[in-house]
Amino acid sequence: MASKTVETQNVVSVGSKIRSLRQRQGRTLDDIATVSQLSKPFLSQVERDHASPSITSLVSIAKALGVPVSYFVDTPTEEGCVRRRKDLQYFAFADSADLFARLSNQSGGRQLEAILVRMPPGERPSEVTTHAGEEFVHVLSGEVTITLEGKSFVLGAGDSAHYESTVPHSWTNARDDEAVLVWVGTPRLF
Repeated sequence: MASKTVETQNVVSVGSKIRSLRQRQGRTLDDIATVSQLSKPFLSQVERDHASPSITSLVSIAKALGVPVSYFVDTPTEEGCVRRRKDLQYFAFADSADLFARLSNQSGGRQLEAILVRMPPGERPSEVTTHAGEEFVHVLSGEVTITLEGKSFVLGAGDSAHYESTVPHSWTNARDDEAVLVWVGTPRLF
C-alpha cells in the first residue's frame, strides 16, 4: 500500500500576528486596550485565538499598533514577495554610468529596498551623499572602493560594508573590469 504525503501549510493566525507585533513594539496589552478602547481580557483572548475580532475591533487594534488592517489579513503572494531573475529590468540615473535592477518588489509599506548594481570599469567616484537610514553593500564580483567620512575601504568579491547613511559616503570602481554588488538600504530609494 502506497503511503500518501499530505502537505501542510503553517498558517499564522490573526491573533498571533497581533501578539507578535505588539511584543516587537515592546507594548503591553493594557496599552493596546487603552488606545484601541477594547478590553484587555478580549485582546488577550484574541491573541490566544480564543476569540475572533470583528472588522471594527481589528481596525481599532491595527490603529493602536500603527499598521494597516491588511497587515493582519493579507497572505504572502508570489507577486508581493518573490522577484524572478527573468523579471529583472535594469535602469540608470542620468548622472551615473551604473546600471540598477530592483531585487525586491514594490509593495506598500516596506522600508527596505534591495538593488543589484552593475558598475562599469574605471568609473569615477559617485557623488558624496548623506541621508537618513542605513545601507548594506555586498560585492558579488569585481572590486569596489567605498569611502566613508573620507576614509576609503577596498571591497572584493564576498566583502560587505554596513553603515549609517548619515555618514558621508561614495563608491567607485577603479578597476578594469565590471563590479557587481547588492545594495540594501533604508529608506527606499524611490
